[in-house]
Amino acid sequence: MAVFWAALAPQMGRAQEAGNPAAETMSVGEADARAPNVADDSLPPEEAAEGQTTDPAVGADAYQPLSPEWIKGQPESGALGFQKQYSDIGEYGLWMHNVVLLPIITVIVLLVLALLLWVIARYNRRANNDPSRTSHNTLIEVIWTVLPVVILFIIAVPSITLLVRQYDSPPEDALTVKVTGYQWYWGYSYPDNGGFEVISNMLEDGEALDRGLPPKLAVDNRMVVPAGEPIRIQTTGADVIHSFAVPSLWFKLDAVPGRLNERELTIREPGIYYGQCSELCGVRHGFMPIAIEALPRPQFEAWVRAQGGTIGEEAEEADMAEPADLQEPESSVEGAPGAGAPPTELDSPAADAEV
Repeated sequence: MAVFWAALAPQMGRAQEAGNPAAETMSVGEADARAPNVADDSLPPEEAAEGQTTDPAVGADAYQPLSPEWIKGQPESGALGFQKQYSDIGEYGLWMHNVVLLPIITVIVLLVLALLLWVIARYNRRANNDPSRTSHNTLIEVIWTVLPVVILFIIAVPSITLLVRQYDSPPEDALTVKVTGYQWYWGYSYPDNGGFEVISNMLEDGEALDRGLPPKLAVDNRMVVPAGEPIRIQTTGADVIHSFAVPSLWFKLDAVPGRLNERELTIREPGIYYGQCSELCGVRHGFMPIAIEALPRPQFEAWVRAQGGTIGEEAEEADMAEPADLQEPESSVEGAPGAGAPPTELDSPAADAEV
C-alpha cells in the first residue's frame, strides 16, 4: 500500500495544484503554521479521511510487512486459559497462574466441596436425631484462621513480584512509542525517529479475509517495533479514556486524556500480535483493534525510513520540513466521517448546510 501511494503522490500533487485555488493562494506563513498532522480544510471530507503520502525515503524498499503466517498472538476459537506469552513478564505471569494460583484454587474448591458433602451426609436430621450441643472448637478455629493466612502469604510473594516487574522503568536508551487513542482508532508516533505518526484503522472483514488476516483484528497500518529490545510505551487519549491491551504480551495500559502513562514492553521474537481497546470508549469501542508487528532491528529501521523517519544520528541532520509518509487523522476536518466508517451523504459539510 505504501508503494502504491508513493507512486500516486506526484500525480495527486499536480492534480491538487491544478484544481485547488486555495493551495495557490496560501502564504508561506500559513503553510508553516499548519500542524504536520492536520488535514487541509479545503479538501472534501472523503479525501481528508484518507492518509496522504509522498515519496518513500532511501532504504525504504528493504522493509516487507510480515505475512499472515507470522501471526503469533491472537484469540483462538474454543481455547481455555491465557494466550501463549511472548514477553518475559508474560511468561512469569503465566507461570504464576498455572503453578501457583490454579493449584491453590483447585485444592480449596475440592476441599470445600468435600466438607459440604460430608456435612450433608453426616449431620442431616435422619442420620443425627440427637444434635450436638458443641458451640466452639478451638483446634478448628485456629486451623481456619491460620491456614488462609498461610495461603495468602504464598500467593503474595509471586504476586507482588509480578506487580513490581510490570512497572519497572524502561532503560534510558529504550525506543519510545507514543500511543494515542482516538474515537475510534489508534495513532502511533515515534518521537525518537523523527516524530512521524501512523494512523491505524480496522480493515473491513472482506479485505482482511482477502489478505489472509483475522477479521475484526486486522488493521491497515500496524504499530511496528523492534523485537528483542526494550520499548517505552507511552499512552494518552485524544478525546475519551481508552485502554491499550495486548494479551499475548501481558500488556495493558490506560490511555487517559491529559495524562501520559508509561510502561516498558519487550517482545522476545518477531511476529504479529493482536489486542483491542479494553475500556468502553463509545459506540465503536469494539472496532479499534491493536496490531503490533515486531521485526528484527534492520527491518525496523527500513520501516522507519519508509515512513520518512530517521535513525540515530540521522535525526540531528534530517530536514523535517518534508516528511516522507504523513498520515492525517480522519477527524482533522470538521464534518469529515469518523475513523473506520465510510463517507455518507449525511457526513458531508454540504449536508449540514442543507439541514
